[in-house]
Amino acid sequence: MNSFRLARLAAACRPIFLVSLIVTLGSPAVRLFAAGASLNGRVLDPLGAPIGAAKVTLVRDGQHVNDTTSDPRGEFSFAGLAEGRYQVEVIATGFEPRTSDAVFVSNAGRTTLDVALQIGTVVQHVVVTAAAGEVPQAQVGASVTVLDAALIDALGNTDLLEPLRTVPGVAVVQTGARGGATSLFVRGGASNFTKVLVDGVPANDIGGAFDLADLSTAGVDRVEMLRGSNSVLYGTDALTGVINITTKRGQTRVPEALLSIDGGNLGTSRGDVSLGGAVARFDYFTEFSHLQTDNSVPNNAYRNNSSASRFGAMLGTATSLSGTVRHIDTAFGSPNAFDYYGVADDSSQTKTATYASVAAQSQLSSRLTSTVRFSVADQSYHSVNPSPTGLRSDPSSFANYLGNVTTISGANGYSVTGRAILDYSGTYPSVFDSSVTRRLLYGEVGARVTSAFDLAGGVRLENEHGVSGTTSKTARANSGAFVEARGQAKGYLYVNGGLGFDDNEIFGFAWTPRVSVAAYLRKPAAAEAIGDTKLTFNAGKGIKEPSLFQELSSLYALVPSATASSLGIEPVGPERSRSVDAGIEQGVAGGHGRLRLAYFNNEFLDLIEYVSKGVLPQLGVPAAAAAASGFGAYVNSQSNSSSGVELSGEAKMGRVRILGAYTYVDAVVTKSFGSGALSPAVNPAFPGVKIGQYSPLVGNRPFRRPAHSGSLVFSYSDRKAQVSVAGYFVGRRDDSTFLSDQFFGYSMLLPNQDMDPAYQKFDVSGSYQIHPRLRWYVTAENAFNTTFEAAAGYPALGRAVRTGVTVRVGGR
Repeated sequence: MNSFRLARLAAACRPIFLVSLIVTLGSPAVRLFAAGASLNGRVLDPLGAPIGAAKVTLVRDGQHVNDTTSDPRGEFSFAGLAEGRYQVEVIATGFEPRTSDAVFVSNAGRTTLDVALQIGTVVQHVVVTAAAGEVPQAQVGASVTVLDAALIDALGNTDLLEPLRTVPGVAVVQTGARGGATSLFVRGGASNFTKVLVDGVPANDIGGAFDLADLSTAGVDRVEMLRGSNSVLYGTDALTGVINITTKRGQTRVPEALLSIDGGNLGTSRGDVSLGGAVARFDYFTEFSHLQTDNSVPNNAYRNNSSASRFGAMLGTATSLSGTVRHIDTAFGSPNAFDYYGVADDSSQTKTATYASVAAQSQLSSRLTSTVRFSVADQSYHSVNPSPTGLRSDPSSFANYLGNVTTISGANGYSVTGRAILDYSGTYPSVFDSSVTRRLLYGEVGARVTSAFDLAGGVRLENEHGVSGTTSKTARANSGAFVEARGQAKGYLYVNGGLGFDDNEIFGFAWTPRVSVAAYLRKPAAAEAIGDTKLTFNAGKGIKEPSLFQELSSLYALVPSATASSLGIEPVGPERSRSVDAGIEQGVAGGHGRLRLAYFNNEFLDLIEYVSKGVLPQLGVPAAAAAASGFGAYVNSQSNSSSGVELSGEAKMGRVRILGAYTYVDAVVTKSFGSGALSPAVNPAFPGVKIGQYSPLVGNRPFRRPAHSGSLVFSYSDRKAQVSVAGYFVGRRDDSTFLSDQFFGYSMLLPNQDMDPAYQKFDVSGSYQIHPRLRWYVTAENAFNTTFEAAAGYPALGRAVRTGVTVRVGGR
């Protein structure tokens, strides 16, 4: 983007930012003193209707302060309060009791608090990924799943990727054991189609890639997963969904410290310490976790040091200032596909990542809110292969290095035996480094126009810097804006629509629309076995920017600028998605259970792939430009589609909680001009069978997306004991061995269709409260020691057992 264009965009965005900053920092909401010290609020049902005659109790530091009753409009008020942090406990006939989060009331200040009650024990959360601002889940049509702290703690995993397996529509694929690269496929899309936010900080690499392997559960309060396009709010990378990870915050007046120590088989040890609390206007939380394990394959040790912190402060009566920092430092031995080579490579890698943000949120008046956030994401990667591993293929200086003789069998009935190239000829040690820095300034203003209509608008200004290897670099100045409207009609219909605009340094301008609808055929009712019936509909478009390598190896970048200009060659464009889903949700058993069924249909268009120079003219590229590209270039020429069904349910009866999900995905490659698609490989052992060596063929399923997958979680907890069993089920997948034999031939390839076998694994965890401040726990992942490969060639972790204790000091 040239300087004139950037200045023009900054000038266009400046008024919105100025409005956000002025109303946030200069309005009465942040003045330290105002007239009348009180806490006022409303008691609402899940659909936002007022609840009268509810008993409202005011509590401070666990001590009763006062009682009142909500009026017919659901309103309540407590006056004459001393400065401090307060909670309200609400009880209403037909609803579950609820205790609010603590809110700070300043001297001579006026604080507002709305409390939404639930019908039954299945919680419908307040969500943040489906719309601008916070919206009760009952009032949105979007497919959103929330993994709360109770579920994450009950499962007992150290890695956040494991709880994500419970989300319908999601396939989690880890290459091997702990620390192995982990991909997330949502509704048949690619692994770089999901936006990942850590406390609002965009965490994806440039181009959308994100490795889930190093995200630990340390300090995580909840994970919210939106399925469906939402580039309106989040810009690039949100083609199939959005994940938002939220860090815990301190709650208790007396500081609370937790110390956990455990160990297990495979040389595993873990230590975790946290400290949190709240005093006057401030709250604080910090946690550090260390995990060390050898895994089960040679040269596969993994170490993860993670820390997460959140600090908050109230400025006046209605402005909250919050800062978060999450830092990850890992080291990993990388043995490669051990089952394919029969010997471990001696490569290793280290990674660091820091996600930091500071945000100010203000309730400027009863109708106006604002948010301003600045965030930074820094990531670095270093890998080294110190020496070639394996048998030298020949005496020449160009020799490659082969693995042991192995037999590889697929679930499709085919098998091959031989040696494959493990390390290629070249200079050793072989070292590779890369880094990414993303800085984002975000501003948003929301207005309640009427009691049934909200309007919001916001802007994004982002700088991206990426380095890959010693020569590949990029710097991008991107911007975006959105407007969103949300309305309701008589408590039965809820509509959310928005329009997003992005200006990217590489591809220029792009518009993305989105609409979401929730309609109730039956409203929630506590006394009925068959509760509310909710219909949902969502449609939207998403975009994704090219990666650094795609940018620098695109046709526009490879062809001399004068030639590109004269021939009308344009920069590589964004990858695009069009997503539609429709569903039904049914409350059962008086709110103690909930069933969901959704159908989705996605199209992924203008996907970027490498096309050889001989094929480029078939895409309309002038012959002169194709010749100038060298061997070929990245262009927008591929498309995929996916459709399917998600079925999920949740029940909570007394001390038992059950969650289940099943997903069917029919994904297919609909168009491709890559060399592998136009000239498929053929293994001489399977004449006539076309094989995609590095990418799927047209008409086939994309690699590693199972057609059938599901999960089932059973959890029991009482005052002292807790037990959870989680089962994960994955069907056959199309895949490739990605191997070349010593002559660069295809003899080590298997046919793609149904190559990967189905598998299932069960995790079991439990804990017991030995003393009010001492808890013993145990976790057995893959408890039945099932042998399987989530990614072909990479053996998954066998039975891994950890046990230890948690000591609590301070707190309530």
